[in-house]
Amino acid sequence: MAQPDNGPEHDDFPEYDESLGDRLASLDESEAEQRATALRAGLEDYDLDEEDVALLETAQLGPDGIAYLPALPVLAIVGRPNVGKSALVNRILGRREAVVQDVPGVTRDRVSYKAEWNDRRFTLVDTGGWEPDAKGINASVALQAEVAIDLADAVLFVVDVTVGITATDEHVVKMLRGTDKPVIVVANKSDDERRDLDAFELWNLGLGEPHPVSALHGRGVADLLDLIITTLPEISAVAKQELGGPRRVAILGRPNVGKSSLLNKAAGEERVVVNELAGTTRDPVDEQVELGGRVWRFVDTAGIRKRVHLQQGADFYASLRTTAALEKAEVAVVVLDVTEPVSVQDLRIIDLVLESGRALVLAYNKWDLLDDERRRYLEREIEQDLAHVAWAPRVNISARTGRHLERLVPALETALESWDTRIPTGKVNAFIAELVQEHPHPVRGGRQPRILFGTQAASQPPTFVLFTTQFLDPQYRRFITRRLREVWGFAGTPITVNMRVRERRKRT
Repeated sequence: MAQPDNGPEHDDFPEYDESLGDRLASLDESEAEQRATALRAGLEDYDLDEEDVALLETAQLGPDGIAYLPALPVLAIVGRPNVGKSALVNRILGRREAVVQDVPGVTRDRVSYKAEWNDRRFTLVDTGGWEPDAKGINASVALQAEVAIDLADAVLFVVDVTVGITATDEHVVKMLRGTDKPVIVVANKSDDERRDLDAFELWNLGLGEPHPVSALHGRGVADLLDLIITTLPEISAVAKQELGGPRRVAILGRPNVGKSSLLNKAAGEERVVVNELAGTTRDPVDEQVELGGRVWRFVDTAGIRKRVHLQQGADFYASLRTTAALEKAEVAVVVLDVTEPVSVQDLRIIDLVLESGRALVLAYNKWDLLDDERRRYLEREIEQDLAHVAWAPRVNISARTGRHLERLVPALETALESWDTRIPTGKVNAFIAELVQEHPHPVRGGRQPRILFGTQAASQPPTFVLFTTQFLDPQYRRFITRRLREVWGFAGTPITVNMRVRERRKRT
């Protein structure tokens, strides 16, 4: 069960004792690892599922004592509606996981699954049907499919062989030709040899050899999986893209708070249109800028006015593009207008960043226009409304004049460093042991929940997995999250704490 970091809330547990951090800092690495190994061995007495085993056994211990999970290659499945993408997903997984119904448009979001074939594991991403000139919610579905392609190592393009090439298929082909990702054409619903002959027509798509399969009956799927394994890289190039190139920064905020002015000042030129009319920016504007001696890739986004489902026309599509730009970014700079009260839209945008798992920096713009009276109200608003993101670096700037813009760089660096941080497994378990010894979980229903083992399963954002004997109270989970921040900082990044409740094996 995932528990997002909701920030500080009142609980009955004491504030931070600095001695805990000092003890962990002085803890011998070999001793910490021995303790973690012993706890890991103790999990053998509990019922573990496949994901547990993958998490515990696939992780490789680096020289720094940190467990690194391999970046599994990503395969995206795309195509127009009702060609059998979800049925093919179920066939590849070997189980009925994706919802399948004989009507178009059942799948809407991008959904990821862990798949395996011949001892090779990879991530399979099912998408909604792609349609050109889609309107309303279908536009969001199509955008999600396009993002899936950008974030994949290879693409399966599924075509219904019983229908043949349609105008929509040709639009998808144009989109796929604009990417450098390997594309495998799948001629689905080839239930017999006669349909195999129909599949030859798909050579006309210009994407290479079509591969006839029947997702419903499983015909040809094994050969397709053999091809997929040879096409996918051993380790995902997409998951490692943050190691090279400029760090990606999304500039977010409601309309007319100064996002475009911030990008222009950072770029040193009038890169985007700035106007007092709210909502000038429609499409995300991507710009590589040099700031603080480093090169960054800034993306100016459209202002988010209100809930997406209440928007219409250009504002609706602008919000969709903003969400997609955030998903491709690593850190978000949320721009707040200090001359106006913190609004519901501001809080909603911050929540959007937290849900996306991106690092966060708060930029308080128009600081040069702030008077003493407004300053007092602002500090009270920050204390009351933004307490759940008190860990986010705060920068007071004037995008119009460029005042204090240089302070944005150390804030970004701090947030990204925390976002990338990994804690050695031995240290995590030493932290848990010290914590539980000093402040054990309250007894519930005559039983006391125990934490059997803990590890940081991922970074970007830091994600911790706790194996427990019972569900931990939300209050205690918040206490753990707070102590994680107090010991290791994690300034500028959300933290996720996942629980896996496991029962002891019954003796036979």
